[in-house]
This record gives sequence, structure tokens and C-alpha cells, in this order.
Amino acid sequence: MIAAILPREVVAAASRVDAPEADLFPEERALIRTAGPKRRAEFTAARVCARRALARLGVPAAPILTGDRREPLWPEGVVGSLTHCAGFRAAAIGRTARFASIGIDAEPDEPLPEGVLEHISLPRERAQLAGGEGPNRDRLLFSAKESVYKAWFPLARRRLGFHEAAITLEVDGTFAADLLVPGPVSGFHGRWQARDNLIVTAVATPRTARRPPV
Repeated sequence: MIAAILPREVVAAASRVDAPEADLFPEERALIRTAGPKRRAEFTAARVCARRALARLGVPAAPILTGDRREPLWPEGVVGSLTHCAGFRAAAIGRTARFASIGIDAEPDEPLPEGVLEHISLPRERAQLAGGEGPNRDRLLFSAKESVYKAWFPLARRRLGFHEAAITLEVDGTFAADLLVPGPVSGFHGRWQARDNLIVTAVATPRTARRPPV
């Protein structure tokens, strides 16, 4: 599903099963030594997916550590994104010569918990959610915001709040994000897909779209 909504130059790998921690590098195992079973399983499976994607790009296997915001730190020459939810883990990787950043997210196709939508959305975003068939649109909106954040952070190196990007969802499987704060880009375009009780969203920022921060 992830590959279907990304440019062909982006390589994706996904899994619906967990992987043994023996597949991790020692430096990666050190990052989750105090984590619970759920976090360890998600962390491991996502990195196994990442190495599968890196191998398809011809990039040697290397530890994928984390930064201050728990963002993945990629080998030189590539950008990428990881995601995991119940029963699904995925990675998407592209070369820095082609892409400035990538953001992906996967969510269960079910309504957000009560009260979450008001916390993560703007009034104009909530107005577009009513009616229509298809996936749970509140969850789709949340997923799109997660993908946007993952695409934003490597460019801006700072947090993007839920109310600092306005998402417009389209029925054709695309979405747009208008950024309401100054930064290296003014917005993003992404794609979404929903099937098999899963919602996935993705943003791939072309290298030419990047400009110096204001």
C-alpha cells in the first residue's frame, strides 16, 4: 500500500509480522533496552523494513539510530520515514539527490478516540469531514498530519504543531497541506489510500522544492 502512493523513485518495504531482535545492530538494541514489548516489536520490525528498502537502493546495511525527537537518522545520501501501527510496519527511502524529505504514516481505519479530533484539527478541517463514503475521515486527517510532520521536521529541524498545518483532503486519494508558520516550505502535497482496515498516507518532497529557511 505504501509503495502505491509514493513516487516510483522512492523504495518502500512493509511487513505485517514482527521480526526477531537478533536482526538489530547492537547500537539499535541499546536504544530499546528499557522499552516494553510493544515498543521493542515496533522498533525492530520498522528497522528490518528499512534495511530491506535500503538494500533495494543499493545502500549497505547500517544502524538506524534516533535523533532528539526520535526521528530516524539515515545513512548519508538517503532520506526516509518509518511508520508502525497494530499489524503493520513500513519504511520508505529515497536518495537525497532526488528528495528533500519523506513522510509516511499508517493508521487503523477506525474513528479517533473521543476528544482527539478537536485537539488535532482546525475548524475548517473538521468542516470537510462530514458525510461521504470511504474511510474514517477523522483518522485519515490525523494520518495526513503525521506524514506532513515527518516530511517537515528534517527540513525545518523544529516541531510543527497540529494547528500549524491546514490539511485539505480530496476524494481522489490526494491531500494538500498549507503551512501556517514560516519555514523552509510553504506546503506539501501527499497521497492517501485505505483498504484492508488500514489507512496510509505519504508525502515525498522533491529536492527542488526546498529553499533556505526564512
